[in-house]
Amino acid sequence: MAVKIRLTRMGAKKRPFYRLVAVDSRAPRDGKYLDLIGYYDPIGASPEEIRIDEDKLRYWIGNGAHLTETAKNLVKKAGISI
Repeated sequence: MAVKIRLTRMGAKKRPFYRLVAVDSRAPRDGKYLDLIGYYDPIGASPEEIRIDEDKLRYWIGNGAHLTETAKNLVKKAGISI
């Protein structure tokens, strides 16, 4: 099973909110996920809000999970070095 760390869309219409999740790469975008790692709210607060659990992120990367390009950009923006 190939695991990816990617975003899943939540929130209302025209008011997106994203969760950073570890998921089987074959699962649909908003489908079942293995673990919730963090979230990203681009609209909520004045500066966009990014919260990532660094321990969970390192655990999944240590077990062979791959970050998507968007997830990699968010992690870098949050100031976490991988």
